[in-house]
Amino acid sequence: MTNAANRLKLVFCGTPQFGVPTLEALLKAGHEVALVVSQPDRPTGRDHQLTAPAIKQTALAKGLAVTQPEKIRNNAEFRAQLEAIAPDAIVVVAYGRIIPPWMLALPRLGCINLHASLLPKYRGAAPIQWAIASGDAYTGNTTMLLEEGLDTGPVLLQQTMEIGPDQTAAGLFPMMAEAGAPLVVESLAGLANGAIRPEPQSEEGASFAPLLAREDGRMDFAARTAHELYNRWRGFLPWPGAFTFLSGKKLVVHRMAVCHSNYAAGLGFAEPGWILVEDGRLLAACAGNTWLEFLEVQLEGKKRLEAAEFLCGNPLAADARLG
Repeated sequence: MTNAANRLKLVFCGTPQFGVPTLEALLKAGHEVALVVSQPDRPTGRDHQLTAPAIKQTALAKGLAVTQPEKIRNNAEFRAQLEAIAPDAIVVVAYGRIIPPWMLALPRLGCINLHASLLPKYRGAAPIQWAIASGDAYTGNTTMLLEEGLDTGPVLLQQTMEIGPDQTAAGLFPMMAEAGAPLVVESLAGLANGAIRPEPQSEEGASFAPLLAREDGRMDFAARTAHELYNRWRGFLPWPGAFTFLSGKKLVVHRMAVCHSNYAAGLGFAEPGWILVEDGRLLAACAGNTWLEFLEVQLEGKKRLEAAEFLCGNPLAADARLG
């Protein structure tokens, strides 16, 4: 718990669940969160019901003031609200908005951001997903001071985390959110007492992790090996996942596995996208003479099924192809 002399007045900007552990950690540390800024409520689900972001729900449950401006860059009312608060720092975690120059310059300690990669690698909106999709063995969190460039600000602290060979983005998100929360608290304390000096980012090894698009989930059997497709599936869960087409219909692959090299060698060579059905198993040929096994699939307009059950209800032609 922070003592009264080290208590900071903060504004917290965040939207999804990823930021909740940090908000809770700041409160537990004894800091004053004078205002929580979140994106507006959005329609969700099949019924398009208006739903409050996770950060807003948490903030209201803890009795914190919340604002949800649609735009912030030229929002005079919002600017006046923040200037009246005069925060020591603004903490930004997965807010989803570009922080304008006037806001960057407002707090005496700056705008502190938690970014889920080891910067300068994977700057951008989807660092967790692209780290897994690229087959990386490790990733991490970075706290930094925001500046006008995209994730280019000076680094405060970093922590490294391993990515297991079967780890998915859906599973890694909460782990990184929990691990990053105390890093933000430590970064604030270090900035306030002078123990941490921001270090400029190197441009060496810099890469970009763009926002995911639906087409990223489309499986390209000719261009990618089984391991590459498996990594992309892990990285793109829960969205856009992994899908292909079978007889003109979309086929979503909910679970898959890479065939062991010895087993794949026994299958022989096949053109990428070729399907092999063997003992109730659904196998797909990929680049580099590698094979994937589809464990659970869902054909367009149908329910998701285990491969053996799918094959019973959907006998495949001898020349069936994926893609």
